[in-house]
Amino acid sequence: MLMKKAYIILQNGRVFEGKSFGAEGRVVGEIVFATGMTGYLEALTDPSYYGQILVQTFPLVGNYGVIPEDFESEEIHVNAYIVREQCEFPSNYRCQGTLDAWLKKNSIVGVYDVDTRALTEIIREYGVMNAIITDSLPEPLVPDEVLTYSVRNAVMSVTSKEKELCPAENRDEALYNIALYDFGTKRNIIRSLQKRNCNVTILPANTPASEVLEGGYDGVMLSNGPGDPKENVEIVLELRKLIGKIPIFGICLGHQLLALAAGAVTTKLKYGHRGANQPVKDLKTGRIYITSQNHGYAVDASTLPDFASLRFVNVNDGTVEGIDYAGKYAYTAQFHPEACAGPKDSDYMFDEFMSLIDEFKNKDRNYAKEVN
Repeated sequence: MLMKKAYIILQNGRVFEGKSFGAEGRVVGEIVFATGMTGYLEALTDPSYYGQILVQTFPLVGNYGVIPEDFESEEIHVNAYIVREQCEFPSNYRCQGTLDAWLKKNSIVGVYDVDTRALTEIIREYGVMNAIITDSLPEPLVPDEVLTYSVRNAVMSVTSKEKELCPAENRDEALYNIALYDFGTKRNIIRSLQKRNCNVTILPANTPASEVLEGGYDGVMLSNGPGDPKENVEIVLELRKLIGKIPIFGICLGHQLLALAAGAVTTKLKYGHRGANQPVKDLKTGRIYITSQNHGYAVDASTLPDFASLRFVNVNDGTVEGIDYAGKYAYTAQFHPEACAGPKDSDYMFDEFMSLIDEFKNKDRNYAKEVN
């Protein structure tokens, strides 16, 4: 079978030639790379990749096929997918199809037979940039649509349209009612709460704080999601009303949005952290965890308010990886404790959330005892 050529043209004018798989077409996006050896299904269905062209650095992708049970959402959210080699004959007892057919079905452009190592080196050296994938070299080589492209309105493009209840794994043993702000949530955040006896109510990203405070919830989960956190001005204003009023646990974009609500500042990283091998240090214990991450922005530690303290830092570049909000019953992680396909080193942070909720519930009782 004759494979069609595909060209990847970077914003800086570099051109990579490959072969087309998945859907055919012309697509523009912000090009980023991820270093995970497994988890391509989770990456493609992670809403945090909305508006981006994803380069997979591991050379062989698609070898265990398509397994719907492993999806992090119902849709593929990348604009396009670039790999070194795509496996045409996957082998796994749960496999329900090939990566090529799945991309075609979802109208996602793919390119393979690309030197992904060289492409990744360029992104690391020059930083994240825009790119276009096309079947012929355009004139001019870098069209205006590439130069002007940006990921906009990202959260509202991927959030739930209406409220949804996801009961605890064992409904008869449910102990907590959690409000999950959906900024582009991954399914495994929901699963991680459900298996800890939580009924989870998924809320659209623009849900007013008053609805949360009056909803009888025991705690608030702030999910991951795509785009520039500073774009979400109205959401940040609502989150500000929740600080100190109810226990809060934020992950990834949720971590950044709560920091903005507390008065901190976020900045864009040169090429972000995307993959399953990011080392993070817990400043409380000195322990190092290997974590899964997917973000292009970070909180500026120097702008944290007095009631916020740095808890986790990235060992590689020293960026903020977690914040504790003293006396506010809130804490956040830039990395993904719920990560699938792993690692699971920091999964205990969900247990900490349950303990924080219990502490919040007991504070008024303890105060009453002290008064009496």
